[in-house]
Amino acid sequence: MLVLVAAGFRYGMKYREDHAGTEVETVRPSIQTVMGPQPGTPILAASGYVVARRKAVVSAKIQGRLAELKVEEGSRVKEGEVIARLESEDYSANIERSKAAILHAEADLAEAQRQAGIAEKLEREKVLSTDQRDAAESRVRLAQAALAQAKADLAYNESLYEFTMIRAPFSGVVVKKMAEVGESVAPIPPGVNISTSSGAVVAMADMDSLEVEVDVNEANVSKLKARQPAEIVVQAFGDRRFRGELRQIIPTADRTKATVTVKVAFIDRDKDLKPEMSANVTFLEKTRPVAKDDKPQPVMYLPKESVATRDGNPIVFEILNGTVQEKPVMLGGEREGNVVVKSGLTGSELIVSKPPDSLKSGDRVHLKG
Repeated sequence: MLVLVAAGFRYGMKYREDHAGTEVETVRPSIQTVMGPQPGTPILAASGYVVARRKAVVSAKIQGRLAELKVEEGSRVKEGEVIARLESEDYSANIERSKAAILHAEADLAEAQRQAGIAEKLEREKVLSTDQRDAAESRVRLAQAALAQAKADLAYNESLYEFTMIRAPFSGVVVKKMAEVGESVAPIPPGVNISTSSGAVVAMADMDSLEVEVDVNEANVSKLKARQPAEIVVQAFGDRRFRGELRQIIPTADRTKATVTVKVAFIDRDKDLKPEMSANVTFLEKTRPVAKDDKPQPVMYLPKESVATRDGNPIVFEILNGTVQEKPVMLGGEREGNVVVKSGLTGSELIVSKPPDSLKSGDRVHLKG
């Protein structure tokens, strides 16, 4: 008898669960009336990364062994500041040799000029021939050329010595140290990958040039204009909003993704922002004067979490008489967790919030609580 009662209890519980349906939370659309497209109205959202517009992999201009490294990751440097030094004893010795060669060439020139003066005087006195005088003047020109060569050698060796001093190409922050004292370094061609370049000394970035690069679907690029205002949310600081504006639309598309890269500059800068941080950008309607013939326009909002995707299309689940029905919707911009519903709803519907993936039309539901 006890077994039958227990079985009946379990059957009754299962019956009530099957007929009560899925427990859900609900939400209703919110409607705001505005005068036409208002400044700050979201028109497009995209995601990307914080990047430095000005960055560089710094290497030596000549090959050599690193003798000194004056910076670490995070070091701030000024343009032209020496950040590393190569072994330079050979170049210093060559400079001294060039200086000695100049002294020798100057002495030779002085002697040649003295001999030329004597030859000219003797030629006037008919003691020497004209050819002998010309030969003495030629030795002066040869001595002058030797002196010029010695000075050029000195300038060349001084340039090589200067190349052992590795300087910051611009003011910025060292983001990666890529060599240690004692390692051989070499000139690096432009366009190398910071993470894989071999022979470089450091990687630098100008933190004052930080911006966000996002990929925008090519079908939506026409919505964007020069200096389009934007709101930037960096995922590392999700509770903060940074003002930005569109700086550049790259004039080519990525055929593999059907997107166009867009660069958004920060208006609000922050010392905590770092390259390669993930970021979301919401482009906003530009400020414009309200025209006399502007009429109030209703704008419907719905929490983003209440929108599901079926067969690649956005839908919501409306509750009618204890069951749900799929309703396709057309969405607009996104902002602060809400999306604009352009069509598909009247505003009076009771919508399932956070619909589970398994939910489908005709399923029974009951309200949570």
